[in-house]
Parts: sequence; structure tokens; C-alpha cells
Amino acid sequence: MHAIGAAVIPRNWEHYRTAVVDIRFPDRTVHIAPRPSDTAEGSFPEVAGGATVHVITAWNPLGCTASADANARAQSLLLDEVHRRGLSWWSAVGGDVCGRHSEESVAVVGLSDTAARDLGRRFGQDAIFAWTPDAWRILACDSDAATVSGWSASGKGRSSGPDGH
Repeated sequence: MHAIGAAVIPRNWEHYRTAVVDIRFPDRTVHIAPRPSDTAEGSFPEVAGGATVHVITAWNPLGCTASADANARAQSLLLDEVHRRGLSWWSAVGGDVCGRHSEESVAVVGLSDTAARDLGRRFGQDAIFAWTPDAWRILACDSDAATVSGWSASGKGRSSGPDGH
């Protein structure tokens, strides 16, 4: 990590700034991509009720590549915590725009930014995402560092299989 002003920025910050996320809502999968500030293309999901959707993973803690088994165990513990807190959630996958790297994640509503950062930090994460009707934000877990941009959301309906939580 390096400091910019008073905020500590994770070393992989540029990767987070350009990352994309797919969230599997009950009726469709939505692909969220960062866009210039003040851009909101597409529809914010009604099931979120206008609340912030935080995207958190437990994969590859401390920026180190973990085994598939270790990532699966960590993600299971994260889901256990989400269930324990009674949060609404949906499966998600975050990664690079080219699809070379992806990490299973969870999209949750019902957390403040502070609580979401704390949960990410608990699972060894550098940063989490926060999606609102007017912004896509990357929030560092170990500092107040944040990047705010716009977003685009595109999706398609699903023809089979329920996936709501």
C-alpha cells in the first residue's frame, strides 16, 4: 500500500478501479462496470430498495493467491456471517474486464459502509465495492480511501433456476 494524502491506498487499487462485477439477482444477472462520474446507465435493482449494495469477497486474502479449497472455505465462512446477520444477499463474481481473473463474491444490502469495510477487513480484503443509484465506489478496508465513479448496468433475464436469497 502507499499513501496518497492522508489515505492509504492498497497496492492493487488500479485493478479495483477497473474491475467489473456480475450479480445474480432472482430474475436476471446484472453486469456492473465503472463509468465516468455522474453516469448511471441502466437500472439499479428494485430488490435493493434503493439501499447500498456492497460487494465483498473472501477470496485471496491479503492480496495473495490462495488455493481453490482455501478460497471456498473462506467464502463459506463469509456466507455464514452474512446469514448470521440476517442480510439480504445475492451471489456475485468480480474480476477484470477481460475475464482472466475472477473471484466469487457476495452482494449484500443492510450494511453501512463502515460495517461493510469491517467485514471485508475481517476476511483479509484490501477493498470492497459499494453500488448506489448514483455511484459505484471502491472503498479501502484499512483506511478511508475511496474512489467514486459512475456505473453502467446491463443484464439479461434467466430462463431457468431460482437464485434469490
